[in-house]
Amino acid sequence: MTRVALSFILVSTLALHAQTTAPNPPAIKGLYVNRFAAQSPRKMRSLIALADSTEINGFVIDIKDEFGINYQSTDTLVRRNAGRAGYIPDLPQLIDTLRAHHIVPIARIVVFKDSVAARLNPQWRILKSDGTSWHDKKGMTWVNPYNHDLWEYELRVADEAAALGFQEVQFDYIRFPEPYKSLPTQVFPGAGDRPKPVVLAEFLNTARTRLSKKGVRTTADIFGLVTSVNGALEVGQRWEDLAQSADVILPMTYPSHYPHGSFGLDRPNAEPYKTILAAVSAAHRRDEKLGLEGEHVRPWLQAFTLGPPAYGPAELREQKKAVYDAGYQGWVLWNPGSKYEAVAAGLDKKPATAGGQVVAAKRSPAPSTARQP
Repeated sequence: MTRVALSFILVSTLALHAQTTAPNPPAIKGLYVNRFAAQSPRKMRSLIALADSTEINGFVIDIKDEFGINYQSTDTLVRRNAGRAGYIPDLPQLIDTLRAHHIVPIARIVVFKDSVAARLNPQWRILKSDGTSWHDKKGMTWVNPYNHDLWEYELRVADEAAALGFQEVQFDYIRFPEPYKSLPTQVFPGAGDRPKPVVLAEFLNTARTRLSKKGVRTTADIFGLVTSVNGALEVGQRWEDLAQSADVILPMTYPSHYPHGSFGLDRPNAEPYKTILAAVSAAHRRDEKLGLEGEHVRPWLQAFTLGPPAYGPAELREQKKAVYDAGYQGWVLWNPGSKYEAVAAGLDKKPATAGGQVVAAKRSPAPSTARQP
């Protein structure tokens, strides 16, 4: 066999390995970027500047939310369910810009809370016992997690995200809607006898198998309570099922969302360090029992105010310290409006060079054709 042939086989083997193995995740310290911020050149310049000067190294960007798709798809099925809330005109340019600034691009996909797809595909809906559409307290229809045609739609969005250059696909609303007693019973065509946690894990496993072949990680957002509650929540989320079905799990451990008395704390929102430490430590213990190691847990931290006290730099520092003390290094900040000015002083600065200048990535032009919000 010639040297050229041997080289071809070696390169082909390495390429195949790269396509079938998702790389180990770095310790992401990220920001959530909603659809409207991602469509605004001014806002993106501001967020990139924040990342350039601080420890931020990842952006979680809405590419599919409750309003539909946030990019110009080339897939017929995806385009049919795109919605009418606009999109990032040149997403490849934005991703190139992020990479130039050493910011990991992460695609957020809202899965089962999808009123756009439910409206356009009645066969995908959660139903009532009389066969009509079920609605939540806000009047929204949800899609049925047991429907595999719906799965294919969601996975084709993920495929496009991978092709565009996103290094992670983060699935949100990997859950069923809350079954409030005041609402009609939810009916799931095709469910059979499969429990809710099982079908959610099956979806994530299917996604991970598909995306790992493209070298892209599969991550999932879950309720913060899942880390510390035994068994499954009514929405179908159970730690042991989901933790083993994704490369990274992101529990939403916002102190404001824990009821009085959680973890023995009278006011969890006023105790961000103790709340986050208890929640993330519980996740760490459960991961250890499952044999899961490394940066497998990346909690969402609170970068908004919901009741007293107002959250600012001190509260952010306490949350970060709790994550580190619980055994992890990564986290992502959530602010629904992607407004981080109130907590920005709580971010560590990038180290300075010998000349005293802040280390920042090489700049490239930010996208200039997106709609201003």
